[in-house]
Amino acid sequence: MDIASTRFRSQLLARLPFERPEDTVAWLGAVQAQDYAAALWAVGLRTRGATEDAVEQALTDGRIVRTWPMRGTLHFVAGADVRWLRALLAPYAVARAARRMRELELDARTIARAGDAFARALEGGRRVTRDAMRRVLADAGIDTGGQRAYQLLWRCAQDGPICPGPRQGKQHTFVLLDEWVPGERSRSMATTEEALAELATRYFQGHGPATLRDFTWWSGLPAAEARCALELAAPGLEEATVAGERLWLRPADTSPGTRLPPHLLPAFDEYLVGYADRSAVLDPARARHVNAGGGLLGPTIALNGRIAGTWKRRLRRDAVAVEARLFAPPRPTDARALERATQAYADFLGLTPELSIASY
Repeated sequence: MDIASTRFRSQLLARLPFERPEDTVAWLGAVQAQDYAAALWAVGLRTRGATEDAVEQALTDGRIVRTWPMRGTLHFVAGADVRWLRALLAPYAVARAARRMRELELDARTIARAGDAFARALEGGRRVTRDAMRRVLADAGIDTGGQRAYQLLWRCAQDGPICPGPRQGKQHTFVLLDEWVPGERSRSMATTEEALAELATRYFQGHGPATLRDFTWWSGLPAAEARCALELAAPGLEEATVAGERLWLRPADTSPGTRLPPHLLPAFDEYLVGYADRSAVLDPARARHVNAGGGLLGPTIALNGRIAGTWKRRLRRDAVAVEARLFAPPRPTDARALERATQAYADFLGLTPELSIASY
């Protein structure tokens, strides 16, 4: 089994079965989204006929939600999944953050006061920007110094009732989850075991072949719970051993398929960030070109399923200029592939493509 090509297909990078952005997100389980524009493209490049406006409309409609389900990091999740994911993962995230909350002197009473203040500010379908939410805390007599405001927003999103909402111009907002995504639109899980099994199934269908270590990293679950989740999901997965390492994947993902298309992958794309070990698709000797420091992963170029370089963009009035930089001197076939990938990205943005190619 070639891990890279099989993973490329399970990640929806070789085929586009879905027309709705929320179905793409649900397939992957979650899409890392601290870089908002990059996350829009991460969904768009995996969704048939998608445009940036169409993906953002799914967020405006609550069909996709941007929140903190795992690892303390912003992700897109399907609106239908937000409640069961939060119920499963929030207790672990809250436990990991307990020391930081104590350092900031944010006790249970303060957190409850903040939640009540936020709820009053948001009721009636209001959307309030992050800066305005800070003022809500100040008006309630709650100190917002240091990172206290951010941590209270994060914690109240874990506990409910608030949730990051759609953009207001260029500003991100918060909303009441029950008003924005009513409960009847959400899936529920009868037991913790059902939720664990579903999380593992989503991960391995959208990221496989992958290891237990990869899943543990991605999910943010403690090791014992991650192992339990995999055991619960295993009857519906295929197991393979490659170079002495055990991997799991959705059985249908083993088909050879056609030649892998080129892609301009965004920063923090799941094709890289979704794994503890990225060496199957990225030469470790080239990792320094991709890592922007502090664990940040920049935009990359995928050719034949492997990371072959990096890219950056400049937005003009009617065009997007893509500067591609390959790890090896470009061949004519590379240039043609990059032209196709750049055209796809420009179509997503509704702009004219401009491409320049260099090498390291």
